[in-house]
Amino acid sequence: MTNEKIAKAFDTPNKKAFIAFITAGDPDADSSVKNILEIARAGADLIEIGIPFSDPTAEGVVIQEANIRALKGGITTDGVFEIVRRVREQSDVPLCFMTYANPVFHYGYDRFFTKCEELSVAGIIIPDMPYEEKGEMEPIANAHGVSVISMIAPTSESRIKKIAAEANGFIYVVSSMGVTGVRNEISTDLDTILGHIREVTDTPAAIGFGISTPEQAAKMAGVSDGAIVGSAIVRIVAKYGAEAAPHLYEYVRSMKEAVAGV
Repeated sequence: MTNEKIAKAFDTPNKKAFIAFITAGDPDADSSVKNILEIARAGADLIEIGIPFSDPTAEGVVIQEANIRALKGGITTDGVFEIVRRVREQSDVPLCFMTYANPVFHYGYDRFFTKCEELSVAGIIIPDMPYEEKGEMEPIANAHGVSVISMIAPTSESRIKKIAAEANGFIYVVSSMGVTGVRNEISTDLDTILGHIREVTDTPAAIGFGISTPEQAAKMAGVSDGAIVGSAIVRIVAKYGAEAAPHLYEYVRSMKEAVAGV
Protein backbone atom coordinates (compact mmCIF):
# COMPACT_ATOMS: atom_id res chain seq x y z
CA MET A 1 0.00 0.00 0.00
CA THR A 2 1.44 3.34 -1.03
CA ASN A 3 0.83 5.91 1.67
CA GLU A 4 0.97 9.38 0.15
CA LYS A 5 1.07 11.15 3.53
CA ILE A 6 4.12 9.19 4.65
CA ALA A 7 5.72 9.45 1.22
CA LYS A 8 5.44 13.23 1.60
CA ALA A 9 7.73 13.07 4.65
CA PHE A 10 10.53 11.59 2.54
CA ASP A 11 9.94 13.93 -0.40
CA THR A 12 12.66 16.33 0.75
CA PRO A 13 15.40 17.86 -1.42
CA ASN A 14 17.84 15.08 -0.46
CA LYS A 15 15.14 12.41 0.05
CA LYS A 16 16.04 12.13 3.74
CA ALA A 17 13.50 12.57 6.56
CA PHE A 18 13.90 13.73 10.13
CA ILE A 19 11.31 11.92 12.26
CA ALA A 20 10.57 13.09 15.79
CA PHE A 21 8.80 11.20 18.59
CA ILE A 22 6.95 12.78 21.50
CA THR A 23 4.72 11.31 24.22
CA ALA A 24 1.17 12.69 24.16
CA GLY A 25 -0.08 14.21 27.42
CA ASP A 26 3.38 14.86 28.88
CA PRO A 27 3.26 17.06 30.86
CA ASP A 28 -0.33 17.90 29.81
CA ALA A 29 -2.54 18.11 26.74
CA ASP A 30 -2.08 21.85 26.12
CA SER A 31 1.70 21.51 26.24
CA SER A 32 1.57 18.52 23.90
CA VAL A 33 -0.32 20.52 21.28
CA LYS A 34 2.17 23.39 21.57
CA ASN A 35 5.17 21.03 21.49
CA ILE A 36 3.99 19.08 18.45
CA LEU A 37 3.36 22.31 16.54
CA GLU A 38 6.82 23.63 17.47
CA ILE A 39 8.47 20.38 16.38
CA ALA A 40 6.65 20.68 13.05
CA ARG A 41 7.63 24.34 12.72
CA ALA A 42 11.25 23.41 13.38
CA GLY A 43 11.21 21.19 10.32
CA ALA A 44 10.35 17.64 11.41
CA ASP A 45 9.17 15.79 8.33
CA LEU A 46 7.06 13.29 10.27
CA ILE A 47 6.07 13.18 13.94
CA GLU A 48 5.41 10.00 15.88
CA ILE A 49 2.96 10.61 18.72
CA GLY A 50 3.22 8.12 21.56
CA ILE A 51 -0.07 6.96 23.09
CA PRO A 52 0.83 6.35 26.75
CA PHE A 53 0.56 2.79 28.05
CA SER A 54 1.14 1.39 31.52
CA ASP A 55 3.61 -1.28 30.36
CA PRO A 56 5.74 0.19 27.54
CA THR A 57 8.10 -2.77 27.19
CA ALA A 58 10.21 -1.36 24.33
CA GLU A 59 10.95 1.90 26.09
CA GLY A 60 13.87 2.97 28.21
CA VAL A 61 13.55 4.94 31.44
CA VAL A 62 13.08 8.35 29.80
CA ILE A 63 9.99 7.38 27.80
CA GLN A 64 8.69 5.07 30.55
CA GLU A 65 8.66 8.05 32.91
CA ALA A 66 6.92 10.19 30.29
CA ASN A 67 4.21 7.54 30.02
CA ILE A 68 3.80 7.56 33.79
CA ARG A 69 3.56 11.37 33.93
CA ALA A 70 0.99 11.45 31.13
CA LEU A 71 -1.15 8.69 32.65
CA LYS A 72 -1.03 10.30 36.10
CA GLY A 73 -2.16 13.51 34.42
CA GLY A 74 -5.26 11.70 33.19
CA ILE A 75 -4.46 11.25 29.50
CA THR A 76 -6.58 8.66 27.67
CA THR A 77 -6.67 7.42 24.09
CA ASP A 78 -9.57 9.78 23.46
CA GLY A 79 -7.46 12.55 24.97
CA VAL A 80 -4.67 11.75 22.51
CA PHE A 81 -7.12 11.95 19.61
CA GLU A 82 -8.23 15.35 20.92
CA ILE A 83 -4.59 16.55 20.97
CA VAL A 84 -4.26 15.46 17.34
CA ARG A 85 -7.52 17.20 16.43
CA ARG A 86 -6.14 20.45 17.86
CA VAL A 87 -2.84 20.00 16.01
CA ARG A 88 -4.74 19.38 12.78
CA GLU A 89 -6.42 22.79 13.12
CA GLN A 90 -3.01 24.35 12.53
CA SER A 91 -0.77 21.83 10.76
CA ASP A 92 -0.86 19.12 8.12
CA VAL A 93 2.49 17.63 9.16
CA PRO A 94 2.53 13.84 8.55
CA LEU A 95 1.69 12.00 11.79
CA CYS A 96 1.97 8.42 13.01
CA PHE A 97 1.01 6.89 16.32
CA MET A 98 3.36 4.74 18.37
CA THR A 99 1.74 2.58 20.99
CA TYR A 100 1.18 -1.01 22.07
CA ALA A 101 -1.27 -3.64 20.92
CA ASN A 102 -3.38 -3.57 24.08
CA PRO A 103 -4.68 0.04 23.88
CA VAL A 104 -5.66 -0.36 20.21
CA PHE A 105 -7.33 -3.72 20.80
CA HIS A 106 -9.36 -2.43 23.74
CA TYR A 107 -10.37 0.74 21.91
CA GLY A 108 -11.60 -1.42 19.02
CA TYR A 109 -9.71 -1.67 15.74
CA ASP A 110 -12.40 -0.21 13.51
CA ARG A 111 -13.21 2.61 15.90
CA PHE A 112 -9.52 3.42 16.39
CA PHE A 113 -8.59 3.49 12.72
CA THR A 114 -11.75 5.38 11.75
CA LYS A 115 -10.59 8.18 14.05
CA CYS A 116 -7.08 7.97 12.58
CA GLU A 117 -8.55 8.43 9.11
CA GLU A 118 -10.68 11.39 10.25
CA LEU A 119 -7.59 13.09 11.70
CA SER A 120 -5.23 12.15 8.87
CA VAL A 121 -2.97 9.95 11.01
CA ALA A 122 -0.98 8.08 8.39
CA GLY A 123 0.61 5.20 10.27
CA ILE A 124 0.94 3.23 13.46
CA ILE A 125 3.99 1.59 15.05
CA ILE A 126 3.38 -1.23 17.55
CA PRO A 127 6.65 -2.55 19.02
CA ASP A 128 5.06 -5.46 20.89
CA MET A 129 3.14 -6.84 17.90
CA PRO A 130 5.14 -9.60 16.17
CA TYR A 131 5.29 -9.49 12.39
CA GLU A 132 3.41 -12.81 12.27
CA GLU A 133 0.46 -11.36 14.19
CA LYS A 134 -0.13 -8.12 12.29
CA GLY A 135 -2.65 -9.80 9.98
CA GLU A 136 -5.46 -9.32 12.49
CA MET A 137 -5.05 -5.54 12.54
CA GLU A 138 -3.48 -4.57 9.22
CA PRO A 139 -6.46 -5.04 6.86
CA ILE A 140 -8.61 -2.80 9.05
CA ALA A 141 -5.86 -0.17 9.31
CA ASN A 142 -5.26 -0.23 5.55
CA ALA A 143 -8.98 0.16 4.86
CA HIS A 144 -8.75 3.49 6.67
CA GLY A 145 -5.58 4.60 4.91
CA VAL A 146 -3.30 3.80 7.86
CA SER A 147 -0.01 1.95 7.35
CA VAL A 148 1.12 -0.55 10.00
CA ILE A 149 4.82 0.30 10.12
CA SER A 150 7.17 -2.68 10.15
CA MET A 151 10.12 -2.73 12.54
CA ILE A 152 13.34 -4.52 11.62
CA ALA A 153 15.79 -5.21 14.44
CA PRO A 154 19.38 -6.51 14.40
CA THR A 155 18.05 -9.91 15.51
CA SER A 156 15.76 -10.14 12.49
CA GLU A 157 18.53 -11.06 10.01
CA SER A 158 16.88 -14.23 8.73
CA ARG A 159 13.57 -12.40 8.34
CA ILE A 160 14.73 -8.99 7.10
CA LYS A 161 13.84 -9.58 3.47
CA LYS A 162 10.49 -11.17 4.31
CA ILE A 163 9.44 -8.28 6.56
CA ALA A 164 10.78 -5.62 4.20
CA ALA A 165 9.11 -7.06 1.12
CA GLU A 166 5.68 -6.64 2.71
CA ALA A 167 6.32 -3.31 4.41
CA ASN A 168 4.35 -0.17 3.61
CA GLY A 169 4.60 3.46 4.66
CA PHE A 170 8.17 3.27 5.90
CA ILE A 171 10.38 0.75 7.63
CA TYR A 172 11.56 1.45 11.18
CA VAL A 173 15.09 0.05 11.44
CA VAL A 174 16.06 -0.50 15.08
CA SER A 175 19.68 0.57 15.48
CA SER A 176 20.54 -1.39 18.59
CA MET A 177 19.43 -4.23 20.79
CA GLY A 178 17.47 -3.39 23.92
CA VAL A 179 15.05 -0.58 24.64
CA THR A 180 14.83 3.02 23.47
CA GLY A 181 17.23 5.53 24.92
CA VAL A 182 20.18 7.77 24.14
CA ARG A 183 23.39 5.93 23.21
CA ASN A 184 26.93 7.26 22.94
CA GLU A 185 27.75 4.92 20.07
CA ILE A 186 25.77 2.81 17.61
CA SER A 187 27.81 -0.16 16.43
CA THR A 188 25.21 -2.33 14.65
CA ASP A 189 26.11 -3.29 11.06
CA LEU A 190 23.36 -1.12 9.62
CA ASP A 191 24.85 -1.13 6.11
CA THR A 192 24.22 -4.85 5.84
CA ILE A 193 20.66 -4.55 7.18
CA LEU A 194 19.87 -1.72 4.77
CA GLY A 195 21.43 -3.71 1.94
CA HIS A 196 19.08 -6.63 2.56
CA ILE A 197 16.11 -4.22 2.67
CA ARG A 198 17.11 -2.56 -0.59
CA GLU A 199 17.25 -5.93 -2.34
CA VAL A 200 13.49 -6.39 -1.96
CA THR A 201 11.84 -2.96 -1.64
CA ASP A 202 12.18 0.74 -2.28
CA THR A 203 9.96 1.57 0.72
CA PRO A 204 11.83 4.24 2.75
CA ALA A 205 13.77 2.92 5.74
CA ALA A 206 14.61 5.20 8.67
CA ILE A 207 16.82 4.36 11.64
CA GLY A 208 15.79 4.90 15.26
CA PHE A 209 16.76 3.98 18.86
CA GLY A 210 19.67 5.80 20.45
CA ILE A 211 20.10 8.82 18.17
CA SER A 212 20.57 12.08 20.07
CA THR A 213 23.19 14.29 18.41
CA PRO A 214 23.25 16.00 15.01
CA GLU A 215 26.35 13.96 14.15
CA GLN A 216 24.55 10.68 14.88
CA ALA A 217 21.46 11.83 12.94
CA ALA A 218 23.57 12.73 9.91
CA LYS A 219 25.41 9.41 10.06
CA MET A 220 22.18 7.39 10.28
CA ALA A 221 20.52 9.39 7.49
CA GLY A 222 23.63 8.83 5.44
CA VAL A 223 23.12 5.06 5.36
CA SER A 224 19.29 5.12 5.29
CA ASP A 225 16.38 7.34 4.30
CA GLY A 226 16.11 9.16 7.60
CA ALA A 227 16.75 9.42 11.33
CA ILE A 228 14.23 8.91 14.13
CA VAL A 229 14.73 10.63 17.50
CA GLY A 230 12.61 10.04 20.58
CA SER A 231 14.25 9.85 23.99
CA ALA A 232 16.34 12.99 23.49
CA ILE A 233 13.16 14.95 22.68
CA VAL A 234 11.21 13.46 25.59
CA ARG A 235 14.12 14.32 27.89
CA ILE A 236 13.78 18.01 26.94
CA VAL A 237 10.08 17.85 27.85
CA ALA A 238 10.97 16.23 31.17
CA LYS A 239 13.49 18.97 31.92
CA TYR A 240 11.45 22.03 30.94
CA GLY A 241 7.86 20.86 31.43
CA ALA A 242 5.28 23.33 30.16
CA GLU A 243 8.10 25.64 28.97
CA ALA A 244 9.71 23.07 26.67
CA ALA A 245 8.45 24.39 23.32
CA PRO A 246 11.27 26.84 22.45
CA HIS A 247 13.91 24.33 23.56
CA LEU A 248 12.30 21.65 21.39
CA TYR A 249 12.32 24.04 18.45
CA GLU A 250 16.06 24.70 18.74
CA TYR A 251 16.93 21.03 19.20
CA VAL A 252 14.75 19.75 16.34
CA ARG A 253 16.00 22.53 14.09
CA SER A 254 19.61 21.41 14.66
CA MET A 255 18.72 17.76 13.99
CA LYS A 256 16.74 18.58 10.84
CA GLU A 257 19.63 20.67 9.51
CA ALA A 258 22.01 17.77 10.12
CA VAL A 259 19.79 15.35 8.21
CA ALA A 260 19.16 17.86 5.43
CA GLY A 261 22.92 18.33 5.01
CA VAL A 262 23.65 14.67 4.27
